[in-house]
Amino acid sequence: MRQGTPWIGFLPGSLTQEPDQAHGCTHGSCYPATGDLLVGREKNLKASSTCGLRRKEPYCIVSHLQDEKKCFQCDSRRPYDPVYNTISHRIENVITTFKPHRKKSWWQSENGESEVTIQLDLEAEFHFTHLIMTFKTFRPAAMLIERSADFGRSWQVYRYFAYNCATVFPGVSQGPLRKVDDVICESRYSDIEPSTEGEVIYRVLDPAIRIEDPYSPSIQNQLKITNLRVNFTKLHTLGDNLLDSRVEIKEKYYYALYELVVRGNCFCYGHASECAPIEGIRDDIEGMVHGRCVCKHHTKGLNCEQCDDFYNDIPWRPAKGKNTNACRKCNCNGHANQCHFDMAVYLASGKVSGGVCDNCLHNTMGRNCEMCKPFYYQDPGRDIRDPAVCVPCNCDPDGSLNGGVCDAHDNPALGMIAGQCRCKNHVEGPRCDKCKSGFFGLSASNPYGCQVCQCDPRGTVSEGPQCDPVSGDCFCKRLVTGRRCSQCLPEHWALSHDLSGCRECDCDVGGATDNHCSMETGQCRCRSHMMGRQCNQVESGFFFMTLDHYTYEAELSKLGQGCTVEEREIQVGLPVTWTGTGLVRVPEGSTLEFFISNIPYSMEYDLLIRYEPQLPLDWEEVRVTVLRPGSIPTSSPCGNTIPADDILSVSLPTAARFVMLPQPICLERGVSYTLRLELSRYSGRRNVPNPSILVDSISLLPRYNSMEMFIAGDPASIARKQSFERYRCHETGKAVSRPQLSDVCAKLISSMSAIINDGALACHCDPQGSVSSECNPRGGQCQCKPNVIGRRCDQCAPGTYGFGPAGCKPCGCSTEGSRSRFCERHTGQCPCRPGAFGLRCDGCQHGHWGFPSCRPCQCNGHAEECEQSSGRCINCRDNTAGDKCERCASGYYGNPVLGSGSHCRPCPCPDGPSSGRHFAASCYQDNQNRQVVCNCNQGYTGSRCDECAPGYYGNPSQPGGRCQPCQCSNNIDLTDPESCDRRTGECRKCLYNTEGPDCGVCKIGYYGDAKRRNCRKCTCNFLGTERSQCSSRDDCVCNRSTGQCHCLPNISGQTCDHCSPNHWNMPSGRGCETCGCDPNNAMSPSCNEFTGQCQCRDGFGGKTCQDCQENYWGDPKVQCRACDCNRLGIETSQCNRLTGHCVCQQGVSGVRCDQCARGFSGHFPDCQPCHQCFGDWDRVVQDLAARTKALTARAREIQLTGLTGAYEKSFRELEEKLAQVQGIVNARNITAEAVTSLMAFIEDLRARISETTDILNRLEGDLTDVQDGNYKASNQLSALEREARELNLTSDQLSHQLDILKNSNFLGAYDSIRGSYNKSRDAERRAKQATTDVPSTVTQSADTRRRTERLMAQKKDDFNRKNAANKRALEDLSAKARTLDMKKINEKVCGTPGDLPCDESPCGGAGCRDDDGNRHCGGLNCNGAVATADNALERAKHAEKELDKAMSEVEELFRKVADAKAKAEKAKGKAQAALDKANNTKTKVERSNNDLRDLIKQIRDFLMQEGADPDSIEKVASRVLELSIPASPQQIRHLADEIKDKVNSLSNVDAILEQTHDDVRKAEQLLQDAKKARNRAEGVKTVAETVRRALDDARKAQTVAEKAIQRAKNDIGQTENRLAQVTSRERSEKDLNNAVELLGNLGRQIEALKTKHANNSLVASRAEETATMARDKANEAKQILDGELMDKYRTAQDLVARKAKTVQDAKRRAERLRDEAKQLLQDAQKKLQRLAELEKNYENNQKMLEGKARQLDGLEDKMKAILNDINKQIQIYNTCQ
Repeated sequence: MRQGTPWIGFLPGSLTQEPDQAHGCTHGSCYPATGDLLVGREKNLKASSTCGLRRKEPYCIVSHLQDEKKCFQCDSRRPYDPVYNTISHRIENVITTFKPHRKKSWWQSENGESEVTIQLDLEAEFHFTHLIMTFKTFRPAAMLIERSADFGRSWQVYRYFAYNCATVFPGVSQGPLRKVDDVICESRYSDIEPSTEGEVIYRVLDPAIRIEDPYSPSIQNQLKITNLRVNFTKLHTLGDNLLDSRVEIKEKYYYALYELVVRGNCFCYGHASECAPIEGIRDDIEGMVHGRCVCKHHTKGLNCEQCDDFYNDIPWRPAKGKNTNACRKCNCNGHANQCHFDMAVYLASGKVSGGVCDNCLHNTMGRNCEMCKPFYYQDPGRDIRDPAVCVPCNCDPDGSLNGGVCDAHDNPALGMIAGQCRCKNHVEGPRCDKCKSGFFGLSASNPYGCQVCQCDPRGTVSEGPQCDPVSGDCFCKRLVTGRRCSQCLPEHWALSHDLSGCRECDCDVGGATDNHCSMETGQCRCRSHMMGRQCNQVESGFFFMTLDHYTYEAELSKLGQGCTVEEREIQVGLPVTWTGTGLVRVPEGSTLEFFISNIPYSMEYDLLIRYEPQLPLDWEEVRVTVLRPGSIPTSSPCGNTIPADDILSVSLPTAARFVMLPQPICLERGVSYTLRLELSRYSGRRNVPNPSILVDSISLLPRYNSMEMFIAGDPASIARKQSFERYRCHETGKAVSRPQLSDVCAKLISSMSAIINDGALACHCDPQGSVSSECNPRGGQCQCKPNVIGRRCDQCAPGTYGFGPAGCKPCGCSTEGSRSRFCERHTGQCPCRPGAFGLRCDGCQHGHWGFPSCRPCQCNGHAEECEQSSGRCINCRDNTAGDKCERCASGYYGNPVLGSGSHCRPCPCPDGPSSGRHFAASCYQDNQNRQVVCNCNQGYTGSRCDECAPGYYGNPSQPGGRCQPCQCSNNIDLTDPESCDRRTGECRKCLYNTEGPDCGVCKIGYYGDAKRRNCRKCTCNFLGTERSQCSSRDDCVCNRSTGQCHCLPNISGQTCDHCSPNHWNMPSGRGCETCGCDPNNAMSPSCNEFTGQCQCRDGFGGKTCQDCQENYWGDPKVQCRACDCNRLGIETSQCNRLTGHCVCQQGVSGVRCDQCARGFSGHFPDCQPCHQCFGDWDRVVQDLAARTKALTARAREIQLTGLTGAYEKSFRELEEKLAQVQGIVNARNITAEAVTSLMAFIEDLRARISETTDILNRLEGDLTDVQDGNYKASNQLSALEREARELNLTSDQLSHQLDILKNSNFLGAYDSIRGSYNKSRDAERRAKQATTDVPSTVTQSADTRRRTERLMAQKKDDFNRKNAANKRALEDLSAKARTLDMKKINEKVCGTPGDLPCDESPCGGAGCRDDDGNRHCGGLNCNGAVATADNALERAKHAEKELDKAMSEVEELFRKVADAKAKAEKAKGKAQAALDKANNTKTKVERSNNDLRDLIKQIRDFLMQEGADPDSIEKVASRVLELSIPASPQQIRHLADEIKDKVNSLSNVDAILEQTHDDVRKAEQLLQDAKKARNRAEGVKTVAETVRRALDDARKAQTVAEKAIQRAKNDIGQTENRLAQVTSRERSEKDLNNAVELLGNLGRQIEALKTKHANNSLVASRAEETATMARDKANEAKQILDGELMDKYRTAQDLVARKAKTVQDAKRRAERLRDEAKQLLQDAQKKLQRLAELEKNYENNQKMLEGKARQLDGLEDKMKAILNDINKQIQIYNTCQ
């Protein structure tokens, strides 16, 4: 049978199913009636031993003597019958029947059996309440009751019974019983009496034990049984069985039981009130307790141990009191007939419901059949109990999750809608039957339903579906293709999210082979040496050609007859108008042949001819012939060319510099050609003798009209052609100097270059002539070295030579000595004129100088040659020197001048120069005494330089001897002969604080680098330095190298001036002490170096942060309380941190300082001292009170210890001796020896008593002395009290003085305190000595010590309060002193943060000293007030000097300008004269021309007249022929050359050379320059006058500045508020520098004006000389003069106007500088005065502070002395014995 489930209670409010109201179990637990479980169960009761079961057995009884019969028979083979079988004693006889023969029937065991059991086996679980046994014989001596709740599988003991429990059942507790389930051994039912009808009663639940919960599982389990067993283990006997082993003895010892009652009921766990028979058991037995429960509360089972079918919603539980714990019906919503309980479900529901429905119907499922099965959903319109509530899902199984399962019900929180299909990830639609946008191919095998469209998002259209939902083909953008839209269309790349998807390749039409590119990178397929994505760039070392890249120089062509090459030198600053090295002059009729073999591309080329016209008219005809190597095949690119196409002609306009042939020529790649230029005719209208023209070069320009990239016909080529023409790109290759190429043309030309050359061209930069191997990507021009030209930098420029790694060198041909400026390209040799020599034709021949006027060298016969320019002789002989070898060389004397008869002799200093003992730089012979005087070398002295000079040592008198500098580390006086030993070099007088044999170390007390004169005095802090290292406060020893002082423990710093981290109290003189900050309460382990105060966290205070915070008291670990003090009566707001007692003012007392103190009268806070007599009487009263207290304490001590407490040991010894005496006296057999011993003891006792009496007498005398001493101590304490009051007043004074101190110099106060501390220590020592020598009897009496301590205690509290107040006042003052921060003062005054050590601070600071021990504050690069003032003073002085210097320079400039003005006036006159001459010449030429025209007209009219006869015509012709040009052609050519030379000599005049093209314009330029010179001269005059006025203003400004300086000196005292403006010094300095710079610029401008004036003067003079030679060219220059000259004139006027404006601006700037300089001087003077006042105030404050410090020292000494005295006295009292 199944046992009951554990009893688990319901949660409050849980639903329970109420039981039926028809039975008695409705309102709670119910139990069947209790009865005897043995009734009706005779067969279930058995015994292990019964007498007479097999045969009759005798037995006897123990009875009284009067009983007649004592033995009987037992026959239990048949049941007991009251009539027929009364001797049967079976076990069933014990069952209670309430019949008359109840006492005549019993159960009896076999004789002598001790181990007997009686067992009842029940058919079900029963409640067992108690057991009653009535014995016929003795009760068992030992027995136990057991039970089983599992039908005999396991047994548990209820109770042990024994006469002697400890012996029979050892280890079993004998009680008492504490719990109902305790197992104990009980003795009360095991006595031998009574001998019959003795009972054994056992109750399962002892009524003596209170049961809290009778329905608890433990109680119910204790009552539950299925089997009950009584074990008899020992018989009671009378002991005869131990003495006699006969059988008849045993016959009277057995167990006999009248009655056995087992009370109980059927066990139904409170769910039944009655029981019914179990199947197979009779139900007609009266009184039988049946075992099958008639279950209620919807339970079932033999014992109601299960819930009824379909009542399993909660766990089965026993009924408990009023709680039925009825089983609850399962909720299956009408869709199931069975259910079961699931504990996991029950626990998961919070112990609300655990029923799980089985076999749900109507397509439902779930614990309560509350859900529809998969593929069904709950119809929202139907009730859950409706059989048709679940409806089949309508979902496509291919596109739905889980094969078509839909949402089973509505659940808005989860987003569930009943019947809604749950589509796979890539599926949509009500039935999940179509793919989502971006997916295709609906399939059941696909876990996502549809495949993702394999579309590249970059190439797919963004609107609408990405791909076809069936086929999966993607919908591509316009320029994208492919199933996945992942590929660009041909000629496109960069698949992206752009609207079109891809970009065009846009490959360069020339740089790329085609327009295809990589789809990923866009990289086009480049031609050779092209790079970049579009192939529009060239590789390093390659370039694009320009249109005129294929240029052929005329100077390299085959020259025809009469052709000459004219090289041209490149002029710096002038544009280059030719290519190559120059041009070729080609006369009329001559030819040039160009050999061409490098045609890169077969096409048509435009032929460009560059030239420079030399004549005024156009060159009429130039014939160009293309000479081909043979006939042209018709299949070749030039197959359509006919012979006539190779013969072209063109004219060369005189107004142009280039011309292009009217039609192109076709040339093929790989074919060599010869182009012949024939300059056939200059002019047919005018007969010009020997006409010629300068031809520069020809170029082949690719004809764009013949290239496919322009004529392909597609839109791109058409656009390229239009751009090429719109931007006139073809024109960019014609001129030599061309403008910046536009980006459009550059791109198109680069493409043309790539097509023509099949890629890029290599730079091929010449490694010697170029800077690098890379060239300009556009055109290929390499970076040439100096004077190197050519695209490849492979040749020297004209006028240079020596092509090499360094470039080319200028020829530098002398204009006087060479025929030309050009030299030989390799050697650099210039073509020399006769008489000129040298590489540059700039020198004279050997032995001459003064080129070009050479003359012989003058060397007095001591040299053969001299310098060419100066005539200075070279390599003078005979020990001579000088420019003309006119004096003796160094080390010699005499007169070597030619003809003097003297020569140079060695100086005897002491020997000659070559002797090895010559120590003089030179010597000379005195003209008077003819003695030789030596000029000794450094380190030597004496008339013959044979001694060492001061500062040197050695023995120069010996051979090989030398004077060497004394090795004294540069620390001696070199002028002092005794500074070092002249023989040994030993240093004797070391300077600069050094010492040692070489003055190489600093003196003791100094440190630094002696070799650098850097020995400084040791600046050790006396408080932090070991005393052994200091002879005085200011003289200490430190490390000689580093300056590190020898610090006391826990002190650091080079000067031992501060404590190590986490230490304080450096002024103690013993080193610094550990801060001791509480690690938990302090913010850091560091503390204030002077007070030791730690930085406490919130809520903590005290020096080490171990106390409560300020104004609080108590233990911070427990609780801090606020100080509750009356503010009118306290000295300080901080109360006692331990007791909370306030620190009261004098005359105030009380815990809160709110009442008048003893000795004061009045009402608080107006407390007045009592009369002076009060003090006297108060001392008497206090003395009496102290004595009374002492006597009271003594009496209390006697009460505790007895009167003999002090002599307890002595009395104990006396008692021991008396005891011995008593022992002797009490001895029975006393002997003479014992009597003798007794007498000795008695004598000893008498002696000890006598000694004790003497000691007591002495003590009495000592007490008298102590009383006298006590009176004296009382007087001393009174004096101390008065001194304490004075100390209060002193503390107030100290507080006031410390307030003054905190506003003064902290450093001075600190030094004073340090000195005071030393004095205090000395005073302390003296005070200790004085205290020790005072006579005192205190140490002789302990009693006197106690009375004195009580007196001290009385006064100590008052004194401590006052002393604590003083200390707190001092701490407050110290805290205020700590707030004084020297850092900011240092920073403002000295210019550096105040926390830097002195040796690291370049600007010094408070306490810092320099090398000599002087105070150090400020310095170079320091921005403090001191340094700023010094700098301002220096700058002001410097500014004054600079202004003076500037004024002197301005005066000098004014003088020079005046000179320039005079010269300009002179030049102006000459220029005006030249202009007048030029105008006159022009007028004459014009008049001559008019006359000539009239004459010609008359001659023509005469010849045209009809009446003219031949004779007249002949006569007129003869007269015309007689007319001639006034000069021959040679004279005219010579005149032109001279004009040309004159013009060339004006190369420094830019305006003239810019327009110099031919000889015709040179005269024009001369005239123009003459006018320009005049205008410039006028401008110079104006500028000079402006400058003069500016100088006058500057002079006036100087006067005003001097007056302002004087006024500033008078007003210095009014600038106190201007000190903060010291920072403006930088701006002032900058303005001053600008002024100096402007003055320098003005000077340079004036110098430039002077130079220009000189040039103008030169130009004017030259113009005057050459103007007369321009007469024959005047007619041709007339037109040019009328046009360009006026333009130049206006330009000159503008230039003069700008110069005048510049001078005006300079004037205004000078005025501003004057005002700024004046203001700067005023500020500087004011600041100097302010600094002087500050310094004076600083000194006064220093003196005042020193005085206050001295007062503080005295007060501190006095206070410390008092404290030391008090502490000494306390120490003496505490150490009394």
